[in-house]
Amino acid sequence: SSSLTETKEFVKRLRRQTDLCNLVKTVRALFNNNSVVTVLRSGLHAIFNKKSLDATEDLFQKKFRNPKKRQKSIQLKCLKNFISSLTSSTDIRDLLSCLSSDLQTFVIKPSKNKEALKEQASDFMLKWNLLLNNVGKILTINKTDSFG
Repeated sequence: SSSLTETKEFVKRLRRQTDLCNLVKTVRALFNNNSVVTVLRSGLHAIFNKKSLDATEDLFQKKFRNPKKRQKSIQLKCLKNFISSLTSSTDIRDLLSCLSSDLQTFVIKPSKNKEALKEQASDFMLKWNLLLNNVGKILTINKTDSFG
């Protein structure tokens, strides 16, 4: 029973690793295409300029009442930093380093103990997933050329 559980976990990790490798290969190829990156950046900037993500911010405020008001904007700061470092010659490692640095600054360092870290990391991931889902929906519906 224990071996079966460990084997299942190993298979899950292996699948995730394979998925990440395939994602990196795809993203690396896209980043080498200047026109694709330019269109993607313009679509993402349009989302922020038109305040299309206001609904996402409202969702954070209503659904996840958190007394730490700065918490709601961490994901947007991370996304904006990510977008600002996105260029056609950007290496995927540089983007991951940018995101890692933001996580260190906004999630890991402010945590006082292990439980606080788990809570902040979980909260960040939930809101990050919501934000990226909303960005994906907005790009798909309103900026199809950016999402292609």
